Amino acid sequence: MDCHWVFLIPMWIKLDRESLKQMRPTLRQLEYLVAIADTGKFGDAAKRMNVSQPSLSTQVADMEAYLGASLVERGRKGAMMTAIGADCVARARLVLRQVEDLKTLARQGDDILAGNIRLGVLPTIGPYLLPAATKRLHDAYPELRISVSEARTIDLDVGLRTGRLDVIISTAKDHPELASVYLCHETLWVCTADDDPLSQDKSPIRIDELKGKSLLTLGPGHRLSSIIGELARIAGAHISSEYTGTSLDATRQTATMGGGVAVLPSLYALSEARRDPDLVVRRIDHEAAQRDIHLCWRESSPLANKFQTLGEELSNIASELSGE
Repeated sequence: MDCHWVFLIPMWIKLDRESLKQMRPTLRQLEYLVAIADTGKFGDAAKRMNVSQPSLSTQVADMEAYLGASLVERGRKGAMMTAIGADCVARARLVLRQVEDLKTLARQGDDILAGNIRLGVLPTIGPYLLPAATKRLHDAYPELRISVSEARTIDLDVGLRTGRLDVIISTAKDHPELASVYLCHETLWVCTADDDPLSQDKSPIRIDELKGKSLLTLGPGHRLSSIIGELARIAGAHISSEYTGTSLDATRQTATMGGGVAVLPSLYALSEARRDPDLVVRRIDHEAAQRDIHLCWRESSPLANKFQTLGEELSNIASELSGE
């Protein structure tokens, strides 16, 4: 019997190793592929993953051999995904995200905010909501870790659907088929130069007072720009062709220097007015001058209960900040 077991053990080990060779691609290989897609270079991807470049290259080559397809186009200036590679990256992100979800769920209860959450947020919301929110959340949920990415509406949608992001703060109507929870209602306000007639009063401004005015807004891809474009149409105003804002701060500063009329969401406008008492901002008195902000996530996400809790916390903070 002993002799038979001595003989059988090596055979089982050999079979197990052969089986392991068929387990392709591995999660690690998927991580390498995503790192290459994100950085555009094998060297940078290797640094991100804390491995040597030859090791990473070998693993990706093994995955390509197993799949029977070229995933990465290698060149002197870097690495680009092939068409098949891009599809594989999108699926790899989802797989890796689901693994992270599984690890988080295994560590924590359904309703406890803990673990790592990748949050995408509109640049017209994030800087004015999150500073207060992150401190409050850290105090209440010390095991929670949130990594924040600012992006345009269309990029947030792509990030969430491809698994690069877990949850986003945006306008729900721009993300159909996603689950969401309401955070806050924002009205739109205007800001102009001190010597502009619109700055001589602090009462709400009628839509017809904007007729013929040059409105300043952010570039395309932002939901806010679409709302302001519709306001311009209703008011008989026009969007400035000489200026495309890169941030709300830049838009406001351009307006105060006489470059046009800045249209600003309330979280930003009111926070700036509190910081600078001499700044005149006026609410636009029209039903089109508003937007609702939501926390949105994939309906299939196993972290839905956590996002509901997160949404409730953010909603309370947004209500306190809006002060309208």
